[in-house]
Amino acid sequence: MAQPLMPHATASWLVEETSLTFEQIAEFCGLHILEVQAIADDTAATKLTGRDPIRAGELTHEEIEKGQTNPDYKLQMHKEPDPVRRTKGPRYTPVSKRQDKPDGIAWIIRNHPEVTDGQIGKLIGTTRTTIAAIRDRSHWNMANITPKDPVTLGLTSQRELDAAIAKAQKAAGTTAQTDERLEGDRAALIEQLRAEREQHVRDAEAALANADQENLADEIFPGIRDPFKNTPAS
Repeated sequence: MAQPLMPHATASWLVEETSLTFEQIAEFCGLHILEVQAIADDTAATKLTGRDPIRAGELTHEEIEKGQTNPDYKLQMHKEPDPVRRTKGPRYTPVSKRQDKPDGIAWIIRNHPEVTDGQIGKLIGTTRTTIAAIRDRSHWNMANITPKDPVTLGLTSQRELDAAIAKAQKAAGTTAQTDERLEGDRAALIEQLRAEREQHVRDAEAALANADQENLADEIFPGIRDPFKNTPAS
């Protein structure tokens, strides 16, 4: 079922301006009834400014009147909100992360020089001027720039970064090389772990067998291993 563009703000308006039940408002807005209750009680984390769904074209006066007359009536969306589309242009980066952009750019330049300035600009959301300044080390803050993985910094996703690198390598006529030494180390580590696991199993079986033999000896020759075990206290 379609929901209002701003469900919490719409619920706040419906609570204030209508006599609809909390159940009706919750179902129309796609919220839990307790959220509507919190809005009505002003216990929500943030005081919401109501959004008029009638002015937004999502409800009509007639539809609200039907709901107010019949508490079991389910409100019907008059017009679904237009989907939010990302506009063309630089990637938006939160203010708190913008200072990390130079570090992410420096990491890509150092580790993947085949990635073009245009690709870096799309990944990080920056300008060619900034990228060029970091490439030629003329950036005003170059002394404080430390290459850091842009994925770790939250500037892009691993999928986007991998796609950009693959595209750049294909354009350059190169492919990612697999380090055979790493594969050898990985195989050796797996073999070592397998050997340790098997040794642990053998040790456990040996300990269990030894314990069984000791228990059997106690049953046949009680008190042999500990002659004072059954001696009554004086």
